[in-house]
Amino acid sequence: MTDTMPDRGTAASLLPRRISRRAFMIGAAAGSLAVVGGCSRSPGAIPVTPRAEAIELVEAKRPHTGRTVRATLTAQANTVDLGGPTARTLSYGAELPGPLVRANVGDQLEVTVTNGLDTPTSLHWHGLALRNDMDGAAPATPDIGSGSQFTYRFSVPHSGTYWAHPHTPLDTDRGLYIPVIVDDPRERADYDAEWIVVLDDWTDGIGASPQQIFDQLRSPSRNGMDHMPGMHSMPGMTASSDSLIGPDGGDVTYPYHLINGRIPAAASTFSAKPGQRIRLRIINAGADTAYRVALAGHTMTITHTDGFAVRPVQAEAVLVGMGERYDAIVTAGDGVFALVASAEGKDGLARAVLSTAAGRQPDPHLRPAELTGRVVTVDDVTADPSVDLGELSAPIALPATLTGGMARYDWGINGRRYPDVEPLTIHEGQHAILRFTNQTMMWHPMHLHGHTFQVLNANGTRGPRKDTVIVKPMSTVDVAVVADNPGTWLVHCHNTYHMDAGMMTHLDYA
Repeated sequence: MTDTMPDRGTAASLLPRRISRRAFMIGAAAGSLAVVGGCSRSPGAIPVTPRAEAIELVEAKRPHTGRTVRATLTAQANTVDLGGPTARTLSYGAELPGPLVRANVGDQLEVTVTNGLDTPTSLHWHGLALRNDMDGAAPATPDIGSGSQFTYRFSVPHSGTYWAHPHTPLDTDRGLYIPVIVDDPRERADYDAEWIVVLDDWTDGIGASPQQIFDQLRSPSRNGMDHMPGMHSMPGMTASSDSLIGPDGGDVTYPYHLINGRIPAAASTFSAKPGQRIRLRIINAGADTAYRVALAGHTMTITHTDGFAVRPVQAEAVLVGMGERYDAIVTAGDGVFALVASAEGKDGLARAVLSTAAGRQPDPHLRPAELTGRVVTVDDVTADPSVDLGELSAPIALPATLTGGMARYDWGINGRRYPDVEPLTIHEGQHAILRFTNQTMMWHPMHLHGHTFQVLNANGTRGPRKDTVIVKPMSTVDVAVVADNPGTWLVHCHNTYHMDAGMMTHLDYA
Protein backbone atom coordinates (compact mmCIF):
# COMPACT_ATOMS: atom_id res chain seq x y z
CA MET A 1 0.00 0.00 0.00
CA THR A 2 1.48 3.35 -1.00
CA ASP A 3 -0.83 5.80 0.76
CA THR A 4 0.63 7.72 3.68
CA MET A 5 -0.66 7.28 7.21
CA PRO A 6 -2.77 10.16 8.55
CA ASP A 7 -2.33 11.46 12.05
CA ARG A 8 -3.83 9.43 14.94
CA GLY A 9 -6.27 12.27 15.53
CA THR A 10 -8.08 11.65 12.23
CA ALA A 11 -11.44 11.38 13.96
CA ALA A 12 -10.92 14.82 15.46
CA SER A 13 -9.09 16.70 12.71
CA LEU A 14 -9.72 18.23 9.33
CA LEU A 15 -9.03 15.71 6.57
CA PRO A 16 -7.98 16.85 3.12
CA ARG A 17 -10.46 15.43 0.59
CA ARG A 18 -7.75 13.51 -1.28
CA ILE A 19 -6.83 11.57 1.86
CA SER A 20 -10.34 10.81 2.96
CA ARG A 21 -11.21 9.17 -0.36
CA ARG A 22 -8.25 6.79 -0.45
CA ALA A 23 -7.20 3.67 1.36
CA PHE A 24 -5.03 4.35 4.38
CA MET A 25 -3.79 2.95 7.66
CA ILE A 26 -4.47 4.17 11.18
CA GLY A 27 -2.42 3.08 14.17
CA ALA A 28 -2.59 3.86 17.89
CA ALA A 29 -1.91 2.21 21.21
CA ALA A 30 -5.57 1.31 21.54
CA GLY A 31 -6.38 0.44 17.95
CA SER A 32 -5.03 -0.07 14.44
CA LEU A 33 -6.42 -0.38 10.95
CA ALA A 34 -4.99 -1.70 7.72
CA VAL A 35 -6.24 -2.36 4.18
CA VAL A 36 -5.08 -5.52 2.44
CA GLY A 37 -5.95 -7.42 -0.69
CA GLY A 38 -8.20 -10.45 -0.63
CA CYS A 39 -11.62 -10.75 0.92
CA SER A 40 -12.57 -13.75 2.96
CA ARG A 41 -16.36 -13.83 3.10
CA SER A 42 -16.59 -16.49 5.78
CA PRO A 43 -17.18 -15.09 9.30
CA GLY A 44 -15.88 -18.26 10.88
CA ALA A 45 -17.71 -21.28 12.16
CA ILE A 46 -21.47 -20.71 11.90
CA PRO A 47 -24.04 -23.37 12.77
CA VAL A 48 -25.73 -24.73 9.64
CA THR A 49 -29.34 -23.72 10.28
CA PRO A 50 -32.01 -22.30 7.98
CA ARG A 51 -31.40 -18.86 9.47
CA ALA A 52 -27.62 -19.16 9.01
CA GLU A 53 -28.16 -20.20 5.40
CA ALA A 54 -30.46 -17.21 4.84
CA ILE A 55 -27.84 -14.88 6.35
CA GLU A 56 -25.16 -16.32 4.03
CA LEU A 57 -27.39 -15.92 0.98
CA VAL A 58 -27.98 -12.23 1.74
CA GLU A 59 -24.29 -11.69 2.48
CA ALA A 60 -23.39 -13.14 -0.91
CA LYS A 61 -25.64 -10.58 -2.62
CA ARG A 62 -23.92 -7.62 -0.99
CA PRO A 63 -21.17 -5.78 -2.89
CA HIS A 64 -17.64 -7.18 -2.48
CA THR A 65 -14.52 -5.32 -3.59
CA GLY A 66 -12.01 -8.04 -2.73
CA ARG A 67 -10.38 -5.83 -0.08
CA THR A 68 -10.27 -6.46 3.67
CA VAL A 69 -9.98 -3.61 6.17
CA ARG A 70 -8.57 -4.86 9.46
CA ALA A 71 -8.60 -3.16 12.85
CA THR A 72 -7.91 -4.06 16.48
CA LEU A 73 -9.49 -2.52 19.55
CA THR A 74 -9.00 -3.17 23.25
CA ALA A 75 -11.77 -2.24 25.66
CA GLN A 76 -10.20 -1.40 29.00
CA ALA A 77 -10.10 1.09 31.85
CA ASN A 78 -8.21 4.24 30.86
CA THR A 79 -7.65 7.77 32.07
CA VAL A 80 -8.75 10.23 29.39
CA ASP A 81 -7.91 13.93 29.20
CA LEU A 82 -11.01 16.02 28.44
CA GLY A 83 -8.98 19.19 27.96
CA GLY A 84 -7.91 19.80 31.56
CA PRO A 85 -10.19 17.57 33.62
CA THR A 86 -9.24 13.91 33.50
CA ALA A 87 -11.66 11.03 33.87
CA ARG A 88 -11.17 7.39 34.68
CA THR A 89 -13.50 5.56 32.33
CA LEU A 90 -13.80 2.64 29.92
CA SER A 91 -12.49 3.38 26.45
CA TYR A 92 -10.44 2.09 23.51
CA GLY A 93 -7.48 4.29 24.38
CA ALA A 94 -6.44 7.53 26.04
CA GLU A 95 -8.33 9.74 23.58
CA LEU A 96 -11.98 10.25 22.74
CA PRO A 97 -13.44 9.21 20.44
CA GLY A 98 -11.67 5.91 19.79
CA PRO A 99 -9.77 5.33 16.54
CA LEU A 100 -11.60 5.91 13.29
CA VAL A 101 -12.51 2.87 11.19
CA ARG A 102 -12.89 3.68 7.50
CA ALA A 103 -13.66 1.54 4.45
CA ASN A 104 -15.24 1.64 1.01
CA VAL A 105 -18.59 0.17 0.06
CA GLY A 106 -18.09 -3.55 -0.52
CA ASP A 107 -14.95 -3.85 1.58
CA GLN A 108 -14.90 -6.50 4.23
CA LEU A 109 -14.34 -5.21 7.75
CA GLU A 110 -12.40 -7.51 10.05
CA VAL A 111 -12.27 -5.91 13.50
CA THR A 112 -10.85 -7.83 16.46
CA VAL A 113 -12.02 -6.64 19.88
CA THR A 114 -10.12 -7.69 22.99
CA ASN A 115 -12.05 -7.43 26.24
CA GLY A 116 -9.75 -6.09 28.95
CA LEU A 117 -12.68 -5.39 31.27
CA ASP A 118 -14.02 -7.34 34.22
CA THR A 119 -17.44 -7.55 32.56
CA PRO A 120 -18.68 -8.67 29.13
CA THR A 121 -18.53 -6.24 26.21
CA SER A 122 -19.51 -6.08 22.55
CA LEU A 123 -19.25 -3.74 19.56
CA HIS A 124 -22.49 -2.84 17.79
CA TRP A 125 -22.13 -1.35 14.31
CA HIS A 126 -24.77 1.35 14.63
CA GLY A 127 -26.67 2.00 11.41
CA LEU A 128 -24.93 -0.58 9.22
CA ALA A 129 -27.30 -3.07 7.60
CA LEU A 130 -24.77 -5.85 8.05
CA ARG A 131 -25.18 -9.61 8.52
CA ASN A 132 -27.14 -10.48 11.65
CA ASP A 133 -24.52 -12.63 13.38
CA MET A 134 -22.03 -9.73 13.31
CA ASP A 135 -24.39 -7.05 14.66
CA GLY A 136 -22.53 -6.83 17.96
CA ALA A 137 -25.61 -7.11 20.14
CA ALA A 138 -27.01 -10.17 21.91
CA PRO A 139 -28.80 -12.39 21.05
CA ALA A 140 -27.62 -12.05 17.43
CA THR A 141 -23.96 -11.91 18.48
CA PRO A 142 -22.80 -13.28 21.84
CA ASP A 143 -21.12 -10.81 24.16
CA ILE A 144 -17.34 -11.03 24.53
CA GLY A 145 -16.35 -12.43 27.91
CA SER A 146 -13.75 -10.82 30.15
CA GLY A 147 -10.25 -11.61 28.87
CA SER A 148 -11.60 -12.91 25.54
CA GLN A 149 -11.44 -11.77 21.92
CA PHE A 150 -13.94 -11.71 19.08
CA THR A 151 -13.46 -10.77 15.42
CA TYR A 152 -16.33 -9.10 13.59
CA ARG A 153 -16.26 -9.92 9.86
CA PHE A 154 -18.76 -8.51 7.39
CA SER A 155 -19.02 -6.71 4.08
CA VAL A 156 -20.01 -3.04 4.20
CA PRO A 157 -23.23 -2.51 2.21
CA HIS A 158 -23.78 1.27 2.21
CA SER A 159 -21.75 4.46 2.27
CA GLY A 160 -22.25 7.08 4.95
CA THR A 161 -21.53 8.28 8.47
CA TYR A 162 -21.85 5.60 11.16
CA TRP A 163 -20.40 4.73 14.55
CA ALA A 164 -19.86 1.75 16.82
CA HIS A 165 -20.39 1.23 20.54
CA PRO A 166 -21.04 -1.61 23.03
CA HIS A 167 -24.47 -3.04 23.60
CA THR A 168 -23.81 -4.03 27.20
CA PRO A 169 -25.52 -2.36 30.18
CA LEU A 170 -24.81 1.37 30.65
CA ASP A 171 -21.63 1.26 28.56
CA THR A 172 -22.97 3.79 26.05
CA ASP A 173 -22.55 6.42 28.79
CA ARG A 174 -18.82 5.76 28.96
CA GLY A 175 -15.97 6.25 26.49
CA LEU A 176 -16.36 3.09 24.39
CA TYR A 177 -17.26 4.52 20.99
CA ILE A 178 -15.62 5.03 17.60
CA PRO A 179 -16.63 6.79 14.37
CA VAL A 180 -17.11 4.59 11.30
CA ILE A 181 -17.02 6.15 7.83
CA VAL A 182 -17.89 4.27 4.65
CA ASP A 183 -16.93 5.92 1.37
CA ASP A 184 -18.31 5.33 -2.10
CA PRO A 185 -15.51 5.88 -4.66
CA ARG A 186 -18.19 6.63 -7.26
CA GLU A 187 -19.52 9.57 -5.26
CA ARG A 188 -18.84 12.97 -6.80
CA ALA A 189 -16.18 14.87 -4.83
CA ASP A 190 -18.09 18.10 -4.18
CA TYR A 191 -16.20 19.19 -1.07
CA ASP A 192 -12.59 19.93 -0.23
CA ALA A 193 -12.22 18.55 3.29
CA GLU A 194 -14.19 16.88 6.01
CA TRP A 195 -14.67 17.38 9.72
CA ILE A 196 -15.85 14.46 11.85
CA VAL A 197 -17.74 15.86 14.85
CA VAL A 198 -18.61 13.45 17.68
CA LEU A 199 -20.94 14.82 20.37
CA ASP A 200 -21.16 13.37 23.88
CA ASP A 201 -22.65 14.12 27.29
CA TRP A 202 -20.10 13.27 29.98
CA THR A 203 -20.23 12.22 33.64
CA ASP A 204 -18.15 9.02 34.06
CA GLY A 205 -15.11 9.64 36.27
CA ILE A 206 -16.17 13.26 36.82
CA GLY A 207 -19.60 13.18 38.46
CA ALA A 208 -21.88 10.30 39.32
CA SER A 209 -21.11 7.05 37.52
CA PRO A 210 -23.63 5.62 35.05
CA GLN A 211 -24.43 2.87 37.54
CA GLN A 212 -25.06 5.39 40.32
CA ILE A 213 -27.30 7.39 38.00
CA PHE A 214 -29.27 4.31 36.99
CA ASP A 215 -29.66 3.13 40.56
CA GLN A 216 -30.91 6.55 41.63
CA LEU A 217 -33.33 6.81 38.72
CA ARG A 218 -34.85 3.46 39.69
CA SER A 219 -34.82 4.08 43.42
CA PRO A 220 -38.26 3.95 45.10
CA SER A 221 -37.14 6.87 47.29
CA ARG A 222 -36.59 9.12 44.28
CA ASN A 223 -40.22 10.32 44.47
CA GLY A 224 -40.47 10.92 40.74
CA MET A 225 -37.88 13.71 40.62
CA ASP A 226 -37.23 14.83 37.09
CA HIS A 227 -33.44 14.77 36.92
CA MET A 228 -30.60 12.85 38.43
CA PRO A 229 -28.80 14.73 41.23
CA GLY A 230 -25.23 14.19 42.36
CA MET A 231 -23.46 15.87 39.48
CA HIS A 232 -22.54 19.53 39.02
CA SER A 233 -25.77 21.40 39.70
CA MET A 234 -27.26 23.20 36.73
CA PRO A 235 -30.40 25.34 37.01
CA GLY A 236 -33.22 25.48 34.53
CA MET A 237 -33.41 21.81 33.68
CA THR A 238 -37.01 21.97 32.47
CA ALA A 239 -37.06 22.28 28.70
CA SER A 240 -37.76 25.77 27.41
CA SER A 241 -40.93 26.58 25.52
CA ASP A 242 -39.05 26.49 22.21
CA SER A 243 -37.63 23.02 22.80
CA LEU A 244 -37.99 20.80 19.75
CA ILE A 245 -38.32 17.57 21.74
CA GLY A 246 -41.08 18.33 24.21
CA PRO A 247 -41.36 19.47 27.81
CA ASP A 248 -38.43 17.48 29.22
CA GLY A 249 -34.95 17.41 27.71
CA GLY A 250 -33.75 14.28 29.50
CA ASP A 251 -33.25 12.48 32.78
CA VAL A 252 -29.64 13.39 33.60
CA THR A 253 -27.77 16.60 34.38
CA TYR A 254 -24.26 16.28 32.96
CA PRO A 255 -21.10 18.00 34.24
CA TYR A 256 -19.76 18.38 30.69
CA HIS A 257 -20.75 18.20 27.06
CA LEU A 258 -17.98 17.29 24.64
CA ILE A 259 -17.05 17.57 20.99
CA ASN A 260 -14.40 15.04 20.07
CA GLY A 261 -13.58 14.45 23.72
CA ARG A 262 -12.94 18.09 24.69
CA ILE A 263 -14.77 20.45 27.03
CA PRO A 264 -15.76 23.92 25.71
CA ALA A 265 -12.93 25.73 27.53
CA ALA A 266 -10.35 23.54 25.78
CA ALA A 267 -12.05 23.07 22.43
CA SER A 268 -10.43 21.31 19.51
CA THR A 269 -9.49 23.62 16.64
CA PHE A 270 -10.00 22.63 13.02
CA SER A 271 -7.98 24.47 10.38
CA ALA A 272 -9.14 25.24 6.86
CA LYS A 273 -8.81 27.91 4.19
CA PRO A 274 -11.43 30.56 3.51
CA GLY A 275 -13.76 29.45 0.74
CA GLN A 276 -13.17 25.73 1.21
CA ARG A 277 -16.25 23.49 1.16
CA ILE A 278 -16.21 21.33 4.26
CA ARG A 279 -18.31 18.23 4.86
CA LEU A 280 -19.39 18.03 8.49
CA ARG A 281 -20.12 14.51 9.70
CA ILE A 282 -22.01 14.96 12.97
CA ILE A 283 -22.48 11.94 15.26
CA ASN A 284 -24.41 12.09 18.54
CA ALA A 285 -22.77 9.52 20.82
CA GLY A 286 -24.52 10.90 23.91
CA ALA A 287 -26.57 8.83 26.32
CA ASP A 288 -29.35 11.24 27.36
CA THR A 289 -28.97 14.48 25.37
CA ALA A 290 -30.13 15.78 22.01
CA TYR A 291 -28.07 18.62 20.55
CA ARG A 292 -28.91 21.64 18.45
CA VAL A 293 -25.80 22.19 16.33
CA ALA A 294 -24.76 25.43 14.59
CA LEU A 295 -21.58 26.95 13.17
CA ALA A 296 -21.38 30.65 14.01
CA GLY A 297 -21.45 32.89 10.95
CA HIS A 298 -22.32 30.07 8.57
CA THR A 299 -25.29 28.45 6.87
CA MET A 300 -25.30 24.67 6.49
CA THR A 301 -26.58 22.61 3.59
CA ILE A 302 -27.90 19.35 5.04
CA THR A 303 -27.00 16.53 2.62
CA HIS A 304 -27.38 13.24 4.54
CA THR A 305 -28.93 11.78 7.63
CA ASP A 306 -28.02 8.42 9.15
CA GLY A 307 -25.78 7.73 6.15
CA PHE A 308 -28.31 8.32 3.37
CA ALA A 309 -28.62 11.23 0.98
CA VAL A 310 -31.46 13.72 1.31
CA ARG A 311 -32.66 16.49 -0.96
CA PRO A 312 -30.31 19.33 0.07
CA VAL A 313 -31.89 21.78 2.50
CA GLN A 314 -30.51 25.02 3.94
CA ALA A 315 -30.24 25.35 7.70
CA GLU A 316 -28.70 27.55 10.33
CA ALA A 317 -28.81 24.69 12.85
CA VAL A 318 -29.74 21.01 12.98
CA LEU A 319 -31.25 18.87 15.74
CA VAL A 320 -29.41 15.59 16.39
CA GLY A 321 -30.82 12.98 18.79
CA MET A 322 -28.81 10.23 20.42
CA GLY A 323 -27.66 7.75 17.78
CA GLU A 324 -28.53 10.05 14.88
CA ARG A 325 -26.04 11.40 12.35
CA TYR A 326 -26.32 14.38 10.02
CA ASP A 327 -23.95 15.42 7.24
CA ALA A 328 -23.79 19.03 6.09
CA ILE A 329 -21.73 21.17 3.72
CA VAL A 330 -20.45 24.58 4.80
CA THR A 331 -18.35 27.07 2.89
CA ALA A 332 -15.69 28.29 5.31
CA GLY A 333 -15.64 32.00 6.07
CA ASP A 334 -12.59 34.10 6.89
CA GLY A 335 -11.84 34.11 10.62
CA VAL A 336 -12.31 32.02 13.77
CA PHE A 337 -15.75 30.52 14.36
CA ALA A 338 -17.37 28.46 17.10
CA LEU A 339 -19.13 25.20 16.28
CA VAL A 340 -21.65 24.89 19.11
CA ALA A 341 -23.79 21.93 20.15
CA SER A 342 -26.40 23.22 22.58
CA ALA A 343 -28.00 20.60 24.84
CA GLU A 344 -31.65 20.65 23.76
CA GLY A 345 -33.99 21.23 26.67
CA LYS A 346 -31.06 21.41 29.11
CA ASP A 347 -28.39 23.86 30.15
CA GLY A 348 -24.92 23.23 28.80
CA LEU A 349 -23.16 23.13 25.48
CA ALA A 350 -20.27 21.54 23.64
CA ARG A 351 -17.90 23.52 21.44
CA ALA A 352 -15.23 23.19 18.79
CA VAL A 353 -13.53 25.87 16.71
CA LEU A 354 -13.11 26.35 12.96
CA SER A 355 -10.09 28.52 12.17
CA THR A 356 -9.32 29.89 8.70
CA ALA A 357 -7.33 32.98 9.73
CA ALA A 358 -5.67 34.59 12.70
CA GLY A 359 -8.05 35.88 15.30
CA ARG A 360 -9.33 35.66 18.86
CA GLN A 361 -10.88 32.49 20.19
CA PRO A 362 -14.65 32.76 20.62
CA ASP A 363 -15.99 32.90 24.16
CA PRO A 364 -16.46 29.34 25.49
CA HIS A 365 -20.03 30.22 26.50
CA LEU A 366 -21.00 31.77 23.16
CA ARG A 367 -24.40 30.77 21.84
CA PRO A 368 -24.42 31.96 18.22
CA ALA A 369 -27.54 33.50 16.74
CA GLU A 370 -27.77 30.60 14.32
CA LEU A 371 -29.02 28.39 17.16
CA THR A 372 -32.31 30.32 17.08
CA GLY A 373 -32.52 30.53 13.30
CA ARG A 374 -33.93 27.86 11.01
CA VAL A 375 -33.36 24.55 12.82
CA VAL A 376 -33.72 21.51 10.58
CA THR A 377 -35.31 18.38 12.05
CA VAL A 378 -36.37 15.08 10.53
CA ASP A 379 -39.64 16.73 9.49
CA ASP A 380 -37.78 19.07 7.13
CA VAL A 381 -35.85 16.54 5.02
CA THR A 382 -36.84 14.02 2.37
CA ALA A 383 -34.90 11.16 0.86
CA ASP A 384 -32.95 11.74 -2.31
CA PRO A 385 -34.75 9.81 -5.06
CA SER A 386 -31.72 7.56 -5.46
CA VAL A 387 -32.25 6.09 -1.98
CA ASP A 388 -36.06 6.15 -1.73
CA LEU A 389 -37.38 2.75 -0.62
CA GLY A 390 -40.19 2.92 -3.18
CA GLU A 391 -43.84 2.16 -2.73
CA LEU A 392 -44.71 -0.53 -0.23
CA SER A 393 -46.42 -3.71 -1.41
CA ALA A 394 -49.15 -5.00 0.92
CA PRO A 395 -47.36 -3.78 4.04
CA ILE A 396 -48.03 -5.47 7.36
CA ALA A 397 -48.43 -3.44 10.56
CA LEU A 398 -45.77 -3.64 13.27
CA PRO A 399 -46.99 -1.70 16.32
CA ALA A 400 -44.38 -0.46 18.80
CA THR A 401 -46.15 1.47 21.54
CA LEU A 402 -43.72 3.27 23.86
CA THR A 403 -44.83 2.99 27.47
CA GLY A 404 -43.68 3.79 31.00
CA GLY A 405 -42.71 6.89 32.90
CA MET A 406 -40.37 8.63 35.30
CA ALA A 407 -42.27 7.85 38.50
CA ARG A 408 -41.48 4.12 38.44
CA TYR A 409 -38.81 4.29 35.74
CA ASP A 410 -40.45 1.36 33.97
CA TRP A 411 -39.88 2.13 30.27
CA GLY A 412 -41.11 -0.51 27.82
CA ILE A 413 -42.47 -1.33 24.38
CA ASN A 414 -46.03 -2.59 23.99
CA GLY A 415 -46.35 -2.63 27.76
CA ARG A 416 -43.50 -5.08 28.27
CA ARG A 417 -39.98 -4.56 29.56
CA TYR A 418 -36.99 -6.26 28.00
CA PRO A 419 -36.19 -9.16 28.10
CA ASP A 420 -39.84 -10.11 28.79
CA VAL A 421 -41.06 -9.21 25.31
CA GLU A 422 -43.30 -10.44 22.54
CA PRO A 423 -41.14 -9.95 19.43
CA LEU A 424 -42.37 -8.19 16.35
CA THR A 425 -42.33 -10.82 13.59
CA ILE A 426 -41.85 -10.52 9.86
CA HIS A 427 -41.10 -12.79 6.91
CA GLU A 428 -38.20 -12.20 4.53
CA GLY A 429 -39.34 -10.11 1.59
CA GLN A 430 -42.31 -8.57 3.39
CA HIS A 431 -42.91 -4.85 3.56
CA ALA A 432 -44.04 -3.33 6.84
CA ILE A 433 -45.03 -0.09 8.50
CA LEU A 434 -43.39 0.08 11.91
CA ARG A 435 -45.50 2.47 13.99
CA PHE A 436 -43.89 4.11 17.02
CA THR A 437 -46.69 5.42 19.24
CA ASN A 438 -45.33 7.35 22.19
CA GLN A 439 -47.71 7.20 25.16
CA THR A 440 -45.20 8.81 27.52
CA MET A 441 -44.33 12.39 28.42
CA MET A 442 -40.68 11.88 27.40
CA TRP A 443 -39.17 11.92 23.93
CA HIS A 444 -37.45 8.77 22.65
CA PRO A 445 -34.89 8.32 19.83
CA MET A 446 -35.94 4.93 18.43
CA HIS A 447 -33.34 2.77 16.68
CA LEU A 448 -33.76 -0.35 14.52
CA HIS A 449 -30.78 -2.65 14.06
CA GLY A 450 -29.79 -4.18 10.73
CA HIS A 451 -32.07 -2.07 8.52
CA THR A 452 -32.67 1.41 7.26
CA PHE A 453 -36.24 2.59 7.21
CA GLN A 454 -37.99 5.47 5.50
CA VAL A 455 -39.88 7.98 7.62
CA LEU A 456 -43.50 8.45 6.49
CA ASN A 457 -44.49 11.98 7.42
CA ALA A 458 -47.89 12.76 8.92
CA ASN A 459 -48.72 15.02 5.96
CA GLY A 460 -48.35 12.11 3.56
CA THR A 461 -44.91 12.99 2.22
CA ARG A 462 -42.02 10.56 2.23
CA GLY A 463 -39.25 11.52 4.59
CA PRO A 464 -35.60 10.47 4.80
CA ARG A 465 -33.97 7.04 5.01
CA LYS A 466 -32.80 6.55 8.59
CA ASP A 467 -32.14 4.00 11.29
CA THR A 468 -32.85 6.25 14.30
CA VAL A 469 -35.78 8.65 14.62
CA ILE A 470 -36.98 11.02 17.35
CA VAL A 471 -40.49 10.28 18.62
CA LYS A 472 -41.84 13.23 20.60
CA PRO A 473 -44.08 12.87 23.65
CA MET A 474 -47.66 11.72 22.94
CA SER A 475 -46.98 11.48 19.20
CA THR A 476 -46.74 8.81 16.49
CA VAL A 477 -44.08 8.21 13.84
CA ASP A 478 -44.55 5.69 11.02
CA VAL A 479 -41.55 4.24 9.21
CA ALA A 480 -41.43 1.93 6.19
CA VAL A 481 -39.33 -1.22 6.51
CA VAL A 482 -38.35 -3.75 3.84
CA ALA A 483 -37.52 -7.16 5.32
CA ASP A 484 -34.34 -7.86 3.37
CA ASN A 485 -31.91 -8.82 6.16
CA PRO A 486 -32.91 -12.01 8.02
CA GLY A 487 -32.16 -12.58 11.68
CA THR A 488 -33.11 -11.40 15.13
CA TRP A 489 -32.75 -7.65 15.46
CA LEU A 490 -33.17 -5.23 18.34
CA VAL A 491 -35.56 -2.27 18.33
CA HIS A 492 -34.97 0.15 21.20
CA CYS A 493 -34.81 3.64 22.58
CA HIS A 494 -31.30 5.07 22.24
CA ASN A 495 -31.53 6.83 25.58
CA THR A 496 -29.13 4.57 27.50
CA TYR A 497 -31.15 4.67 30.69
CA HIS A 498 -34.52 4.08 29.01
CA MET A 499 -33.10 1.14 27.05
CA ASP A 500 -31.52 -0.50 30.09
CA ALA A 501 -34.72 0.04 32.07
CA GLY A 502 -36.60 -2.04 29.47
CA MET A 503 -37.50 0.00 26.35
CA MET A 504 -36.30 -2.62 23.87
CA THR A 505 -37.78 -5.51 21.90
CA HIS A 506 -36.91 -7.81 18.99
CA LEU A 507 -37.77 -7.76 15.31
CA ASP A 508 -37.64 -11.47 14.43
CA TYR A 509 -37.72 -13.03 10.99
CA ALA A 510 -40.10 -15.99 11.03
